[in-house]
Amino acid sequence: MLAKTPAAALRRAAPPLWIGLLACTAPALAAAPDDPAEVPPPSAAVSEGESASRTKVYQAGYFMAFSPTTALDMVRRVPGFAIEETNGEVRGFSGAAGNVVFNGARASSKSDALAAQLARIPARRVLRIEVAPGDVYGSDFAGRSQVLNVVTTKAGGIDGNLKASVTRLHDGRATPNLEGAVVIRSGQSTFNLSAESGRRAQTEIGFDEVRRASDGVLLERREKRNEITERNPAFAASWAHDGGTNKSAHLNLRYAPGGFELQQYNHVTPLNGPQRDDRLTQDYSPKRFEIGGDVTRPLGGGAIKFVALANRRERDDFDAYFTRLNDQVVGGFEQNTTSRYDEVLGRLTWTHPKVAGFALELGSEVAYNKLTNATNLFLLGPNGARNQIDLPIDRATVDELRSESYVNLGRQLTPSLRLDTTLAFEVSKLTVSGDTSAERSLKFFKPGMTLDWKAGGGWHVQASMRRQVAQLNFYDFISAAELANDRVNGGNANLRPQRTWEARLTVERPVLGKGQVWLEAGYDWASDLQDRILTPEGFDAPGNIGSGTRKFVQGTFDAPLDTLGLKGTRLKLTGGWQEHAVRDPLTGQERPWSGFRPAWNWSAELRRDAAKWSYGLQVFREATSTVYRINEIDRFFNSGPFGIAFAEFRPDKKTTIRLDVENVFDVAGQRERTFFDPDRRQTLASAVEFRHRDAHAAVTLSVNRTFGAG
Repeated sequence: MLAKTPAAALRRAAPPLWIGLLACTAPALAAAPDDPAEVPPPSAAVSEGESASRTKVYQAGYFMAFSPTTALDMVRRVPGFAIEETNGEVRGFSGAAGNVVFNGARASSKSDALAAQLARIPARRVLRIEVAPGDVYGSDFAGRSQVLNVVTTKAGGIDGNLKASVTRLHDGRATPNLEGAVVIRSGQSTFNLSAESGRRAQTEIGFDEVRRASDGVLLERREKRNEITERNPAFAASWAHDGGTNKSAHLNLRYAPGGFELQQYNHVTPLNGPQRDDRLTQDYSPKRFEIGGDVTRPLGGGAIKFVALANRRERDDFDAYFTRLNDQVVGGFEQNTTSRYDEVLGRLTWTHPKVAGFALELGSEVAYNKLTNATNLFLLGPNGARNQIDLPIDRATVDELRSESYVNLGRQLTPSLRLDTTLAFEVSKLTVSGDTSAERSLKFFKPGMTLDWKAGGGWHVQASMRRQVAQLNFYDFISAAELANDRVNGGNANLRPQRTWEARLTVERPVLGKGQVWLEAGYDWASDLQDRILTPEGFDAPGNIGSGTRKFVQGTFDAPLDTLGLKGTRLKLTGGWQEHAVRDPLTGQERPWSGFRPAWNWSAELRRDAAKWSYGLQVFREATSTVYRINEIDRFFNSGPFGIAFAEFRPDKKTTIRLDVENVFDVAGQRERTFFDPDRRQTLASAVEFRHRDAHAAVTLSVNRTFGAG
């Protein structure tokens, strides 16, 4: 699987993989009005009259020029909009929302990505796409300036698509893939079935160099080759019943077994000692199951909705680093990790468009989560000797009972100005058992307020302030080794949730006719900021390091260039800048927050659609990301901008043939690790390690075929 940016391949201990894919496009839709209009969305939280002036609508005909195959292709062409994915790792339902809803309602799923759900809806089934402020669609989206609603047709029939593709890597490896989806509408019921093979591969060629910091002497060089294979098949089914206003039901099922394999070949040349051929092996077998559903009924002039969901994630991971001399294993490490994570939750909400002049939403949810984990780390010796290394908290069970209740009130102050307020109260009881014992009860108030102004001339301004409380990652309580990085992460059962006051200001307006300009500025005040600390046992572990601040600006320009004489051509530019600061717990000096938070980023996409042909180019670039650990500073960056080019041909209305080339500029991912002995309180570094990985260009040929009456 190709990295969207090559540096992503260097960010991992157990390398996750990232994809950057351009939207797949295909046959034209039936003609319809192609200009955005203002119409009310299907929402119980806001009255129809109030919402009409706050919603921008793109009829299906607007997307004809892009010849979309799926709803995903259409969403990617909405001016100024970018999908923000759901967060399936968040416990509970409230905080896991993205920024896309379907027929005015959020999907009752957490593990199913929004892009995957959109890709399963044939473009023919999309009646229109609406974009409105988040409060229009309920409390889960409060404070968002844009939430997109995909409205599908109620016409009966069968529609679907099949896509077959093959990707060729620079070393000649070819990986086929197959995916398909079908939508069946009968009466008031809609059935959606989908499956994909999820096969991806990547080959990286590169090297590591370790130099003494004081004089630059090369201490060790490693020539490396990574061969990565992923198998992530997924099967999903859903049923939706639409009985009219506030009379609906949904059921979602998803099963996703997985497989990840990495074989890394290392030829090591040390300054002193014999050359050797080491081997890193990673073999992971994750599985995920989910079932969820909801029921909505009218009640008291409003709507009552119940959501229930259960999911399970299983891990069975094997890591091994073998030190090899003359084809014999003379040392190394092995690690086995098995874990199971379970979640069950229920949520009840009631919404009413008018209570004493306010739009009202009341809700409460209860979630139970449990993680059981066992990690076994072994030191390997000659002749197959295996000695277990006892890590602190390598066997643990973490469970949490969590509830959140909230009330939201919204009021239209003037025809163009709206105020929304929210107050949530979160309570959780968390217990850690096994190698350590810890128990705590947490309580947090989470207030928020949003002002939304829809002025003349298409101007839309939104200002918000709210308190967010981050959730603790259960895996941060548990120790584990990163064999790919030759280090151990300690566990910390005494972590506290990071709390943040977030202030946001967004401004958007139309440009060049059907284009859009969008700008957001923000400022965060964080307390109990989570970063890295030194544990009493001497390990680098997650921990709370005090208060910090963050400020940022990001924007998008997305518009057709027809008025400039470039018919069928569209330009999309995005960019952002951010600055963050916290006092380092070791050095006492102010520094940026740790993590993948580049100071700046930008991207540009140029696309042209002409009759049966479409072609385009996307380019991405971002600044260095830095992770501050106890005894090292870890930096990730690319050797240049990352590019993706595509061309597609539509021989008929149901077939699209597409060619994608990723990493067209042959960019490498790079990483620099600066080590300090014993830790960063020592101002002079002891060694510097530089890593370089080349994935080179990869070519994907795909054929997409739609079927059905539409």
